[in-house]
Amino acid sequence: MKLYIVTGEKSGDLQASILVEKLHVVNNNIKIRAFGGEHLKKTGVEISSEINRTSVMGLTNVLMQINTIRKKINFCKTDILKFNPNAIILVDYPAFNLRIARFAKENGIQVFYYIAPKVWAWNKSRLSKIKKYIDSLLVIFPFEVDFFKKHNINTIYVGNPLVSHINKFKSNKLYISKKNIIAVLPGSRKQEISKILPIMLSVSSSFKKYQFVIAGISDFGNDFYESFINCDNIKVRYDSTYSLLSESKFALVTSGTATLEVSLFNIPQIVCYKTDWITYLFARLFVKIKFISLVNIIFNKYIVPELIQSQLNTPNLMKHVKQLVNGHYNRDYQNIQQIFETNQSTDPAKYILDKINQSFD
Repeated sequence: MKLYIVTGEKSGDLQASILVEKLHVVNNNIKIRAFGGEHLKKTGVEISSEINRTSVMGLTNVLMQINTIRKKINFCKTDILKFNPNAIILVDYPAFNLRIARFAKENGIQVFYYIAPKVWAWNKSRLSKIKKYIDSLLVIFPFEVDFFKKHNINTIYVGNPLVSHINKFKSNKLYISKKNIIAVLPGSRKQEISKILPIMLSVSSSFKKYQFVIAGISDFGNDFYESFINCDNIKVRYDSTYSLLSESKFALVTSGTATLEVSLFNIPQIVCYKTDWITYLFARLFVKIKFISLVNIIFNKYIVPELIQSQLNTPNLMKHVKQLVNGHYNRDYQNIQQIFETNQSTDPAKYILDKINQSFD
């Protein structure tokens, strides 16, 4: 059996790697090729293209790199045909992957979409494409099931891979007492790091009792992160975010999957987000949800502070960090794991392989 996986960002690469490990447990004779990164590579998957060349942030950057993205899509289509998989698994990254879904469907390849496009937040026009080109939609948030089923889309809740992945990490670690560390998670793309990290670090000199530790990505190089360091209580730790979180008391986090990861480590956090103004104004017009943090979206209420665009400035961040270190924060975030565990889920690997085997009958 042959499977082709398409990811587009670091978080999707991680979640796809967890899925691959489960697939190999069910059937260790599967051959897998992928658009992926370091996490998929570690599972032994054959990588056709590195995702750090496809991941871009913001409307203006997408427009600037539209030709590069188009070439990647065309390369992906050609590579899929050469590999001739029994099925394709698309992981998040909808602007890219919905085009691949259409191509795969038109070529008679079974299509699974793992980690659904967030059409409940914006761009509901994608619903028609999902319904037309996706055979099975595998979702990782319980509330997504009802949303998609209302639109007559075959939807399966498969649990959130990060929950089991972080539980496994914590079970393999000796108990580490929380140190005076504020973890700084500035994102996984250079564009967002360059906008957000300087503001995150601008408060460090006012909290000398704390060590600010940046969760760095070694691919970007030491010089990149060192250019932002302006105080002696700032350090960088590369490619070890979970180890960093296991030791940290608080966190400053760029909006995205990391907000959920931090909450699963039971760490109070401040969510930060800033992009170019064209992208931000575009988002204000089309995004139809009240929050940007996954924690707040899942609970559907304001639990962790969100400092967005002009709100993300040094005085405002200073005020919120003071509240954090003084113990003034909502502790409801500690119940987030229960939300995933109290909803019955289907094993995604077994579901995918059963569906493929049924197509052989």
